[in-house]
Amino acid sequence: MALLPEGFALPPLPYLIALLAGLVAVAALLSRRRPPVTERLVLAATPWMVLGAAVHVLYVLRALPTPIRPFAGTPAVYLSVAVLAGATWLVADATARGTATLVGGVGAAVFLPVVAAVVGVGLARDTLRVAPSAGILVGTALVATGAWTLLRRTWPDVAVTGRIGALAVTGHALDGVSTAVGIDLLGFGERTPLSAVVIDFAASLPTASLLGSGWLFVLVKLVVAGGVVALLTETVSEEPTEGRLLLGFVAAVGLGPGVHNVLLFAVA
Repeated sequence: MALLPEGFALPPLPYLIALLAGLVAVAALLSRRRPPVTERLVLAATPWMVLGAAVHVLYVLRALPTPIRPFAGTPAVYLSVAVLAGATWLVADATARGTATLVGGVGAAVFLPVVAAVVGVGLARDTLRVAPSAGILVGTALVATGAWTLLRRTWPDVAVTGRIGALAVTGHALDGVSTAVGIDLLGFGERTPLSAVVIDFAASLPTASLLGSGWLFVLVKLVVAGGVVALLTETVSEEPTEGRLLLGFVAAVGLGPGVHNVLLFAVA
């Protein structure tokens, strides 16, 4: 069984070298400066997560200029956004007191036009449909609130993870709910092999005719995300910098695909 998502491919060698060089340079400078990793800073990375998702949607829709297209595939888009966000963090740390505000503000200033471009493609192709994506967002809000509340009551120590822990759970709730809606209601398929196994198993159960095949994926995502957040509580308490960065990564790998689904379903 394949383990990598469908469409996973490294960019051409010159692009790959440029991305790796940029990533190494940014990582080295951050390691040297060691800027503080606060809760606000990690939350300020949220627009950058959305940016990566939106750019990849343009890639899927073949709406990007040819010269920059290789930067937006999978996994190149993750590296591209990491380099841009890291460079912004470095500049903000060197020039401003409100580092988190600047990082978040620049991220928002960049991602909003990209999201607008995605909507513009939908309008130009007459494929824009807002209702499914709006329904996903409402469903995610309900599911994430319930999951986070249950986790807080079951494992009170997760309170130390704060808003980053809540963001991680929300991101994976968004990925799960959007995937379920895409498969059961919109006719989309699942590109990640391991996720497809869970969905195919749910489709084989007697509940499939009533609940569809995506519900089990939502449940698995919430259990795994909640479990990881719970496991990281000690790290966040004892090593806040490392713990917050790890939680931010957990949030990104859920929020990125989830936002990608929401945008794609709105225009494809």
